[in-house]
Amino acid sequence: MDSSTPTKTPPLEKLTGVRGMNDVLPADEPLWRRFEEAVAGAMRAYGYRQIRTPIVEHTRLFVRGIGEVTDIVEKEMYSFTDSLNGEQLTLRPENTAGVVRAVIEHNLLYDGPKRLWYAGPMFRHERPQKGRYRQFHQVGAEALGLAGPDADAEVILLCQRLWDELQLPGVRLEINTLGAAHERRAHREALIAYFEAHRDQLDADAQRRLHANPLRILDTKNPAMQALVEAAPKLIDHLGPESLAHFERLQALLKSQNLPFRINPRLVRGLDYYNLTVFEWVADIGGTPLTICGGGRYDPLIEMLGGKPAPACGFAMGVERVLELLRAQGGGGEAAQCDVYVVHHGDETLMAALQAAERLRDAGLDVLLHCGGGSFKSQFKRADGSGAQLAVIVGVDELARGEVSVKPLRSSDGTPAQQQTVAVDQLVDAVLERFAAEH
Repeated sequence: MDSSTPTKTPPLEKLTGVRGMNDVLPADEPLWRRFEEAVAGAMRAYGYRQIRTPIVEHTRLFVRGIGEVTDIVEKEMYSFTDSLNGEQLTLRPENTAGVVRAVIEHNLLYDGPKRLWYAGPMFRHERPQKGRYRQFHQVGAEALGLAGPDADAEVILLCQRLWDELQLPGVRLEINTLGAAHERRAHREALIAYFEAHRDQLDADAQRRLHANPLRILDTKNPAMQALVEAAPKLIDHLGPESLAHFERLQALLKSQNLPFRINPRLVRGLDYYNLTVFEWVADIGGTPLTICGGGRYDPLIEMLGGKPAPACGFAMGVERVLELLRAQGGGGEAAQCDVYVVHHGDETLMAALQAAERLRDAGLDVLLHCGGGSFKSQFKRADGSGAQLAVIVGVDELARGEVSVKPLRSSDGTPAQQQTVAVDQLVDAVLERFAAEH
């Protein structure tokens, strides 16, 4: 082959996102914004202040806080060694441990209890499926330094207020109590003895956890073990008066607000730091009951992570699962991109169109200025697709007279409205009057 003959460059491989880590596209943004605004409003209503923690934390934070013998730590964490200093780091699989770390590090409880909330991405190496991804988003609330069942009731009522604000039907509350540490130890010994006597019925995961974390066996999804788990010793039979009183008071507080719930004695949650109250909000997604939010009391965690002992409770909700519910009830739909769409002939009208768009934005309106040329017909097609209420038309002849046109694209009652011609210096007032008349 002649060395001067150019070689053909092979086509570039098409790049895709990492499996289980999804893009949020512009069409989904209105639904996310509706949810995020409802969350922020609910948090303000209960006096919670937002905290933002890093996505990357030291691996030992999660090993100590979540528990070494858990699926999250054993199988699901994205951990790596920092190539610069050799530190063991992890993309956060949950955020309660990170919030508590920040509270301890910055001594936030020095002047009393704190109500904090967070929102952001979490990472777990799970098998991707609808509503469960490897990068997923959580919203959570943490009430730190508050010991009573009133704080437990408050975080549960906060969730209910959010469901009401989002108009989510069919979300059900399940509650349980895990008691105190010495009560769980007695229950743990009873569980070990029970499962030891039925070792031949345990699957590999259950046998591995039998002595390290037998409580997690109760949360098995293996259908072959359900009858065995149902007959296992129940924690409530090992609870003392104080733990029972805490649980009974919580129930009374929820009943006083007419909030229905079901006591689920097998509800244990998946993290080691819980004690006393635990709860889950469950909804049917695609015909399958799934947990969309869970939490409870975690009094031991602050001391476990090196802080002075202090009580705490809170919750975390899976954003993607809540959004699935909103879509199912017709809560999606793309919002308008703008209030006003400015069309023009280009050339000598472009500068005037740009000026008109800026003055309308100064007045607080969202404006799209047509770019890229094209006929008026094609521009109006884009204007209609933008969802704008009005089009402002900057034509050559009108501009020569110092005028522009305002054309309604849609009206609230569906009746056609007339296009009007206004002086350039009266455009903003005319557009604002149109919007005032519509609303």
